[in-house]
Amino acid sequence: MAVTPDAFAMGARVGMRRGEAEALAPTAVTLVSDPGGEAVAFEPVAAAIESVVPAMEMVAPGLVHLPVAGAMRYYRSEEAVMSAVVAAVDRVAPGGRFGLADGPFAARMAAERAATGALIVTDTAGFLADLDVATLGVEDLVATFRWLGIGTLGGLAALPRPAVASRFGPAGLEAHRIASGEDRMVHPRPIPETVLVEEVFEPPLDDFERAAFAARALARKLLEAVAPSGAMPHRVEVEVEAATGMMRVRTWRSAHPFAEVELAERVRWQLRAWIESGGVPGGVVRLRLIPADLSDRGRQLRLDEDAASDLDAHRALGRAQGLVGPDAVLQAVPQGGRDPGERVQWHRWGEPPEGIARDPAAPWPGRLPSPSPTLVPPQPRPFEVEWDAGFPVRVRLGSRWEPVLGWAGPWRRTGRWWEGESAADRYQVVTSAGAFLCEVREGRSWLVGVYD
Repeated sequence: MAVTPDAFAMGARVGMRRGEAEALAPTAVTLVSDPGGEAVAFEPVAAAIESVVPAMEMVAPGLVHLPVAGAMRYYRSEEAVMSAVVAAVDRVAPGGRFGLADGPFAARMAAERAATGALIVTDTAGFLADLDVATLGVEDLVATFRWLGIGTLGGLAALPRPAVASRFGPAGLEAHRIASGEDRMVHPRPIPETVLVEEVFEPPLDDFERAAFAARALARKLLEAVAPSGAMPHRVEVEVEAATGMMRVRTWRSAHPFAEVELAERVRWQLRAWIESGGVPGGVVRLRLIPADLSDRGRQLRLDEDAASDLDAHRALGRAQGLVGPDAVLQAVPQGGRDPGERVQWHRWGEPPEGIARDPAAPWPGRLPSPSPTLVPPQPRPFEVEWDAGFPVRVRLGSRWEPVLGWAGPWRRTGRWWEGESAADRYQVVTSAGAFLCEVREGRSWLVGVYD
């Protein structure tokens, strides 16, 4: 996600695998990305920027968009606006980068290329023309452009837009708009005044866990409220009222229409930043979400995609979380490991995993071959197996014995000898009633997995 200057000097780069980066920079400390914590740390910077340009739009902790048209009427020039923003941020966190251009993409590229202070782009099309197509960040599309001999955004912008849209579809059309400096083409629809959602809390919210759950529920209600218009918001205002009567408002912007999970994340980050920084004295008594910039650009569904069923499933899971609590509804992501039970990491549904503990792409010598069992008991269970000259011939299932139709193994599993755990052999056993993964340790057989 990011590297410090010292780690960069040793050869570490953004996007590297963790092992490769740590090999190049062995003295560096690797930290797991925590967007909520980053939002808390960034809150003083956001407050400093808001003191200069109140219409600030948060994209992510550390990245904001500032529409400067209104501020220029007060500061009289673009240079004065940027100088005021730079000075305000430097008082809180020196070292920021700032860019001014027509559109958020060009402004961000300018900020990344600003050595110190701010880079003001007077010719956005000319500035973008020299940038490499890799700045688009879409690997498959970039590879195709390079194969066609298009290496810069200027070369892409010079192509006829209808031809690009015909050849590459919506992704190519979006890339052409960005290359042409037209990335903020939302065409907002009018929003009825009644489309806003709010929740009142008694007692006030002063705990991040409660705030996170409230954020998810309110995000779902907001998107359900705008759904009849057939569009989704690009921009959402998060407004809270503290127990003391203080009001706080922050605008979050997305390049693409907000989905429920993405919106819930942004609201959760913002509530955490305000609560942990003391920005809502006494806790939150009212939370309100106000949508803006509803997009009129839909997404083409696949022939086999059932969007309605997906939405119903998300609503059902959200209701289940409300009934049994956020820790009782979990989802899984694959991770590395040798045993079947180690290859799954569980986390709360609707929230991103805290970080994959073990790389699933690592070789993991000694792990069982595919397929993996579909059912893995939390603890191995006793399993009666009858052996003949070292071969499994029958297994006991309840009150009956089933003959073994096929088997594979053994796979030797070296136990944690430093903890007193003995070695074991694992076998895949197939019967007419099902297939099983059993482990033989110290003369006893144990069931450790069931195949579908």
